Amino acid sequence: MNKAVRKAVIAGNWKMNKTPSETTALIGEMKPLVKDADCDVVLCVPFIDIPAAIEAAKGSNIKIGAENVHFKASGAYTGEVSADMLKEAGVEYVVIGHSERRTYFGETDQTVNLRSLAALNAGLKAIICVGETLEQRELGYTETILKFQTKMALTNVTKEQLKNVIIAYEPVWAIGTGVTATADQADEGNGFVRAAIAEAYGADVAETVTIQYGGSMNAGNADELVSKVNVDGGLIGGASLKAVDFSKIVAAASK
Repeated sequence: MNKAVRKAVIAGNWKMNKTPSETTALIGEMKPLVKDADCDVVLCVPFIDIPAAIEAAKGSNIKIGAENVHFKASGAYTGEVSADMLKEAGVEYVVIGHSERRTYFGETDQTVNLRSLAALNAGLKAIICVGETLEQRELGYTETILKFQTKMALTNVTKEQLKNVIIAYEPVWAIGTGVTATADQADEGNGFVRAAIAEAYGADVAETVTIQYGGSMNAGNADELVSKVNVDGGLIGGASLKAVDFSKIVAAASK
């Protein structure tokens, strides 16, 4: 991390876990454990949990995010939620383009871009996910895929809007598999993302963008991962559902 030029951010991605009452209990357990964090702390929760999460996080340093957003302001999109709805609900962040959304629900680089623009235009902070599959890595396409996905996601995003963008590098082969990229692989991947941003916006701007690692970061490997220059925190899955484990990751990013 380089805290002199950019923020360290630890964001939990709860996925489809926790009821509203469980949300209240878990955030209540987390608050005293992360209150002295020297990084931004975010919890991205299921839509149904947002009101409970915002209420439970009041008065703390925990910010609340959503796990997805639609690219239209309103309309006949059953089951979807707009950026304005999230904004009015009190959400500050939203995860966009997670590999599970791409794999299971047909997200494409184009829809990731549209969702990102909708979020940014509504004043939300976008956590945009990029990452290669195992096959793509083995074929030597990691740099190509990461640069392409990053540039596609940021199409028509202004330099000013980029201040509200976090990129999360999440190698698909390390999501929920228990397999983690080495610290050097994470740093390399994040470096490819930063290089893509530099090509689009300039090197000085790229140095200010927070780039997280999002592939099975946990309490055991967080210290090594965040010690790398291009790893500015993490997008945390399973470990964000355990207060103590999550707090250890926050502590690693606070050093």
